[in-house]
Amino acid sequence: MYAILDIETTGGSPKAEKITEIAIYFHDGEKVVDEWSTLINPEKHIPAFITGLTGITNDMVAEAPRFYEIAKEIVERTEGHVIVGHNVNFDYGFIKSEFSRLGYEYKRDTLCTVKLSKQLIPGHKSYSLGKLCSELGITINDRHRAAGDALATVKLFELLKSQSGLNGNTSDPFMGPLQKYKNLNGNLSVEDIEALPEKTGTYYFYDVNNTLLYIGKSKNIRKRVLSHLGNNEGKRAMEMRERIASISFELTGSELIALLKESEEIKQNKPIYNRAQRRSLSHWGLYTGKDSFGYITLQLARVADRMEHPVTAFNNKTEAREMLTRQVEKHWLCQKLSGLYITEGACFHYGIRQCNGACVQQESVKEYNRRAEEMLSKYRLDQGNMLIIDEGRDSSERCVIRIEQGMYLGYGYLSVDEGYLGVEQMLNCIQPALDNRDVRQILSSWLRKNKVEKVLYY
Repeated sequence: MYAILDIETTGGSPKAEKITEIAIYFHDGEKVVDEWSTLINPEKHIPAFITGLTGITNDMVAEAPRFYEIAKEIVERTEGHVIVGHNVNFDYGFIKSEFSRLGYEYKRDTLCTVKLSKQLIPGHKSYSLGKLCSELGITINDRHRAAGDALATVKLFELLKSQSGLNGNTSDPFMGPLQKYKNLNGNLSVEDIEALPEKTGTYYFYDVNNTLLYIGKSKNIRKRVLSHLGNNEGKRAMEMRERIASISFELTGSELIALLKESEEIKQNKPIYNRAQRRSLSHWGLYTGKDSFGYITLQLARVADRMEHPVTAFNNKTEAREMLTRQVEKHWLCQKLSGLYITEGACFHYGIRQCNGACVQQESVKEYNRRAEEMLSKYRLDQGNMLIIDEGRDSSERCVIRIEQGMYLGYGYLSVDEGYLGVEQMLNCIQPALDNRDVRQILSSWLRKNKVEKVLYY
């Protein structure tokens, strides 16, 4: 059974915007057997440009039911159905977000007519609903209204279904995701897959002997696991897929926590099929100083031999030296000042004109240090003491990540229902974790490219 639907919204972001209309056509694979639609009061203002697009005004939804008033009906009506939509992730994402605000996890299999169209009727310049239907001779009445667009999607769905199997397809693309993977691995059941959440966290694959095969992370655990189970590319991936006998997971809420947790646990457990990040804990570090002239100096040393925190860390001396050599060449730094060439005079690179002469005070301290700091900034975390606060595993909590003097110390979770939470409470919730090169790179990269809820300096 299929629930072919379309929604209208107050904007494009499921986190910030709300649904204003929903229409669903229930299809048994051959014909429409039922239909249902309603306007929805979004409990927020509908922007004028959205009204111009959809024709839905604030007055029209003023007396309409709120989402929580129809939520139960949506759950009951779509039970056992595959959600079908044109760019279904948009519609499904909004519906899931509305349910999430109510504290309910809404889970259904999905089917996207955009992806199906590209697969079954390739060659079209555009796969937008309007242009595709126009080219296929499908009339859309009430464009950009939920019922009109949903009915057009029904007609497209039926056309695509009639094309299925005509283009040399060996599998039925209309078969639900769980059905497609049902017989893929005899050790796993449909119930095993259905139990996986569509939330952020880490997941774990085990064989029949409970040997850990693989650790991964995802914003959507269930979707990512299904991608593994359907992976036919590469001998190693297929071999792992056939060995999976059980799957477990742990929710993290924050994607950053999932990255940190994945990295640490791969190092600790060394799963058979994880190649990345399997290095043992770091033993060598990169340290900085200044010489008597004020030039920044670099030195590689065993972490155990130094009291201060390294800028970044490595698993062995060879790895550390190779990285430093590459960076010295890239940023035109001095071999002598970087500890790579021991001499009383000029470094080797100065003799072949690959060093500007900081080793013999021929380059200004300011210019040399600028390039050195540019290189170091790629590896440094903020050298202050800070707490990164981000989303928790549900709406009642937040995660906290602790960094002290540029060193990662661990993370924890706090309930936001307990009222005001000060720095002391946040520090007390931290569970210790190991600092290494990989987690520092994860943290520095994430903070450069992504937003977190809050960064608190203490």
